[in-house]
Amino acid sequence: MRGENGAGGDAGTDEVRRLDTATTTDARDPIADRYEVPPEATAFACPRCGRPFARERHRDLHLGQDHGDLGPDERAAYEAARDGETDNLRRFRIVSLGLLVLLYFGFLLLYAVAG
Repeated sequence: MRGENGAGGDAGTDEVRRLDTATTTDARDPIADRYEVPPEATAFACPRCGRPFARERHRDLHLGQDHGDLGPDERAAYEAARDGETDNLRRFRIVSLGLLVLLYFGFLLLYAVAG
């Protein structure tokens, strides 16, 4: 027989599960538990939330974007990582535009010759 909330006869156990997880005093962050890092891999963990990153630059970008209160060293690392990321994005955009132009003119030439 189903209960009034449509959850079957074990609606109370869901409440107990929620209370058990709310009262545990685990020092680990649940966000960091979502990521699996192989034991032999080097990971750069965020000092505030514990999220692991494969590169220090990625961690520095995370700190600046997700955590606003940065110290002077963290701010400098964030700005250096942001500048490097901006340079990489600019290069990617230029290369992508060049490839699109080449593709366009390639199809145009193909149409002119075969058409």
